[in-house]
Amino acid sequence: MRTTFDFAPLWRSTIGFDHLADLVDSTLSQTTEDNYPPYNIERTSEDHYRISLAVAGFGVNEIAVTAEHNALTIEGAKSDGAEREYLYQGIAARPFRRVFNLADYVQVKQASFRDGLLVIDLVREVPEAMKPRQIQIASGASPSSQIEQKKVA
Repeated sequence: MRTTFDFAPLWRSTIGFDHLADLVDSTLSQTTEDNYPPYNIERTSEDHYRISLAVAGFGVNEIAVTAEHNALTIEGAKSDGAEREYLYQGIAARPFRRVFNLADYVQVKQASFRDGLLVIDLVREVPEAMKPRQIQIASGASPSSQIEQKKVA
């Protein structure tokens, strides 16, 4: 099922969000049938987040975590160890790749692996230059009228 959205009304009132349509489109095009490995995303405080992946059966050397600009990629692949004959294999060990799109200024702080859970802590750190600031409003004549007054004189 493919759904398309018309973002034209959004573009009339926003500036600089042209990548939003691409992000939504790529998210919708990803298959939603593959739920492996299961994961949680939680907000631990206003600017702190945590992703937990259940990766039972994988070792720390079989998982790669890569942070790129606005994307976090987690990949896992079992190393070719000794072949075993399973009577029943209920613990999945197939390779996986999960990509999480990150908002601007969200950074990976740390990753840890314990008891079959991969835990990745993230934080949003907005630079001082990007934080809201008060703009001083000058009183009196506008700058354009001051320029015209100088031309007349």
